Amino acid sequence: MSVWDDVVGQEPAVDVLRTAVEDPSAMTHAWLLTGPPGSGRSNAARAFAAALQCVDGGCGRCHDCTTTLGGTHPDVTYVATEGVVIRADTVRPLVELAQRSPSQGRWRVIVVEDADRLNDTSGNALLKAIEEPAGRTVWVLCAPSPQDVLVTIRSRSRSVALRVPPVDAVAALLVSRDGVDPAVAGVAARAAQSHVGIARRLARDPEARARRSAVLAVAAKIRGVGDAVLAAGELVETAQADAKAATEHRDAAEKAELLRSLGAEGATTLPPALRSQVRQLEEEQKRRATRAQRDVLDRAMVDLLSLYRDVLVVQLGAGGELVNVEHAETVRTLAGQSTPEQTLRRMDAVGQARTRIAGNVAPLLAVEAMAIALRPQG
Repeated sequence: MSVWDDVVGQEPAVDVLRTAVEDPSAMTHAWLLTGPPGSGRSNAARAFAAALQCVDGGCGRCHDCTTTLGGTHPDVTYVATEGVVIRADTVRPLVELAQRSPSQGRWRVIVVEDADRLNDTSGNALLKAIEEPAGRTVWVLCAPSPQDVLVTIRSRSRSVALRVPPVDAVAALLVSRDGVDPAVAGVAARAAQSHVGIARRLARDPEARARRSAVLAVAAKIRGVGDAVLAAGELVETAQADAKAATEHRDAAEKAELLRSLGAEGATTLPPALRSQVRQLEEEQKRRATRAQRDVLDRAMVDLLSLYRDVLVVQLGAGGELVNVEHAETVRTLAGQSTPEQTLRRMDAVGQARTRIAGNVAPLLAVEAMAIALRPQG
């Protein structure tokens, strides 16, 4: 057993990180782990943090390893925003923390799982800590690509690139760690395009598989502008419902806990000082819901892209294995009703919608424009 066991299909990156743990001359104070969604950036960061704390370099069994992987080690801090950006008031306490020596472990490790969400203000605050590192502090930043991180931070960090893991490796992990049936694991790993977290959810949650199938059915349902508008509305409503389901219970619990801590539980009216704290929490929850909705929509569009990728494979006779094996009939129908050029235009429309939503365009407008572009063209 090793802390690296869950970092599947990333042998070159693991070799670099293992060498840094074992060889002081290969170690540095700031690391940038990059790779596409699902490549396992967060898993790799946690494994690296555990290996740095472990006297055996990441045995996976000792107290340092288990507490680091479980998120409870006193000298390992994880930062992951549930908002659209990481704000400066989140970063400033980290900068102060980075100057302290580790209390129990060998290193103080600060993992920023969404470094691509640093804005100019928070990024510049973090840059100061990276430029003036403490002797036993290690920063581990995660982002989809080096270009997603401020160039000043990127230039002061050592980059380690992760790749999309092989489907077989993800399926094997689902079987060995989660006890998933091998056939289901294979279908889930392909459908998730090797994204470990999404593959696990698809393999274990029938409702998640049903929602994904509903998204893919959109492509065949759109015959005209009216269908496109209706389909866009359904996609956005589903995203809103999923985001609400994911955050509603937590939001209520957070608000109840805040009121309890303020001694205002059950109060019908709040004094102004307390109202401002509740309002601040509600604003944070609203930002979290916005990101959750965007993430759900973006995943739906990635699923649509995978469907059109399959259509293009069939149209070109490329012979590659389909991502959406269980939707092969839909793929063949769409392939017979359009040309490769039309499929590429549809893929461009989906990609443009993803870009627009990431740029804060109203989701319904972006999805409607995409859906209209997906309708059959004469």
